[in-house]
Amino acid sequence: KRTHLLVVGVYLLSSCRAEEGLNFPTYDGKDRVVSLSEKNFKQILKKYDLLCLYYHEPVSSDKVAQKQFQLKEIVLELVAQVLEHKDIGFVMVDAKKEAKLAKKLDYKAFEEAAEHFQPYIKFFATFDKGVAKKLSLKMNEVDFYEPFMDEPVTIPNKPHTEDELVEFVKEHQRPTLRRLRPEDMFETWEDDLNGIHIVAFAERSDPDGYEFLEILKQVARDNTDNPDLSIVWIDPDDFPLLVAYWEKTFKIDLFKPQIGVVNVTDADSVWMEIPDDDDLPTAEELEDWIEDVLSGKINTEDDDNEDEDDDN
Repeated sequence: KRTHLLVVGVYLLSSCRAEEGLNFPTYDGKDRVVSLSEKNFKQILKKYDLLCLYYHEPVSSDKVAQKQFQLKEIVLELVAQVLEHKDIGFVMVDAKKEAKLAKKLDYKAFEEAAEHFQPYIKFFATFDKGVAKKLSLKMNEVDFYEPFMDEPVTIPNKPHTEDELVEFVKEHQRPTLRRLRPEDMFETWEDDLNGIHIVAFAERSDPDGYEFLEILKQVARDNTDNPDLSIVWIDPDDFPLLVAYWEKTFKIDLFKPQIGVVNVTDADSVWMEIPDDDDLPTAEELEDWIEDVLSGKINTEDDDNEDEDDDN
C-alpha cells in the first residue's frame, strides 16, 4: 500500500511536467495527513468515507532517513490535497509509538488464518464503510456465515490472533446443511459423523427439488445448534456422470427428491419413503425422520439384516 501511494504521487509529478498546459496542483502547505492515535482514531474514522493508512517504523535520527521520510510526507500531503473533495483521508501510524492501535488495524492475522482453509472456506474483507454498515460490521469484527443461515455468528474477543480465528473456524466449519461441490467433494465425504452421512438429493432447477431444498433449509435453521446434525445436499445437475452410479448403488430414482442415511464404509443406505412428488414431507415430518436416524432407530445395519433374511 505504501508503494502504491508513492508511485501515484511520483507518476503525477513526472507525467504532468512533460505535458505543457496542464494545471498540475502544487502543495498548498496545508496539513491534511494526520498522525493517527488511540485518542483521535474514532473521530478520524467518522470524518471520511475512505481512509488510507500509511504504517511506518519510528524515524531514526539519521539525516538521510529523515529526509526520505519528509519526502514521503510531502507526496502523501499532495495526494491528500488532490483527493480531499472525495472525502478520502490519509493518516500515518507509527508502528512502535501506536503499537496497540497498529495491532487493532492489522488484517495480517485474518489473511494468515484464511490460508489454512483455502480453497474450501472463503474469507472476505471489506474496507468500504458502506458495505460494512450494510453487513452490520464494526471495525476489526469478523462474522462467520454458515451456509443457508439468515444471520452470521460474530467471533468474540476482537481483535483476533491467527490461532483464535483458526480455532473458531475449525469448531464451526461443519455446517448443518452443506452442498456437495465438485471441488471439495472428497473432503466433504470424508467429514462424516460416526461413519454416516445424511444425504439429500434435490435439483434446484426442478420445482419439486426447489421446494424440497427450501424444506431442508428450514430444518437446518431450526436445528443449527445441534452438533450431531449435518445434511449433505447433492444437486444431481452438478454431477451428471455420477447420477447413474448413485441410482444403481443406492437403488433410488434421482428424478425426484430423496433423503437417506448412507454408511460411508460400504455405501449401505436407507431412504425415507416419499411416495409422491406432489406430497413432499413437511419440515416436521423431516425432523422426525432425522431424529430417528440420529437416535439409531433408523440405520443401515437394519437394512443388512433384512438382506440376510431375504437370502435365507
